[in-house]
Amino acid sequence: MTYCVGILVKKGMVLICDTRTNAGLDNIAVFRKLHVLEIPGERMIAIATAGNLAVSQSVISLVTEGFGEGRTISDTSSMFETARLVGEAIRHVYNKDGAALEAQSGGFDVQMLLGGQVKGGRLRLYQLYSAGNFIEATPDTPYLQIGEHKYGKPILDRSVTFETELDEALKLGLVSMDSTMRSNLGVGMPIDFVVYRRDALETDLIHRIEQGDAYFSDLQERWSKALRAAHLAIPVPPYKAEEDEAASDTAPADTS
Repeated sequence: MTYCVGILVKKGMVLICDTRTNAGLDNIAVFRKLHVLEIPGERMIAIATAGNLAVSQSVISLVTEGFGEGRTISDTSSMFETARLVGEAIRHVYNKDGAALEAQSGGFDVQMLLGGQVKGGRLRLYQLYSAGNFIEATPDTPYLQIGEHKYGKPILDRSVTFETELDEALKLGLVSMDSTMRSNLGVGMPIDFVVYRRDALETDLIHRIEQGDAYFSDLQERWSKALRAAHLAIPVPPYKAEEDEAASDTAPADTS
């Protein structure tokens, strides 16, 4: 289980991932699922992974070490070509291991978020599927999610637009992560994230939030208090009172 979210706004991009891969009373594993390739002045490419860990690690190894004709994501001329290369690597792993995984009822399950910028091109954010195909974030749909996405989606739907400031995008992404962790034990700390400013061609920030982090703990508490205050400020639903009043109006008069 995992949750990763990528947010593309006018001033840049944020990519956030948890690190939990197994959850249980005595079986919790932590692996980094956010991978960053940075050649300052030339390219910044970040990949977040969800699904079968063995599959995703194989794909990352192929695109960073080379396969086929030795191509890697360090050699691509655009983000679109990078997405095509990662998709090709997913299909390559499927052709080698897919049948064996399916025979063992493991299934071939991998999803990825790929974002970044290559010199001479524009900042782009993609979501790749198990078939190696992909979709792209746009100003109309400025965020993409993989893994356990449903719990963190409402806050993004209500708050994130292409005009959102970059630091606000990071904050909203972390609120989305907190909402997911509260509702699903398969998502957990630490949290890795990268912040990239458009056209910088190098990361603005790469950071890991550990358990007990002061800012994230404060964010969690403030968000919980804000939700409680918001629901208390909304009037109580009037429907039962209206039904009781209607029932009293139609009741037969007491003739005794």
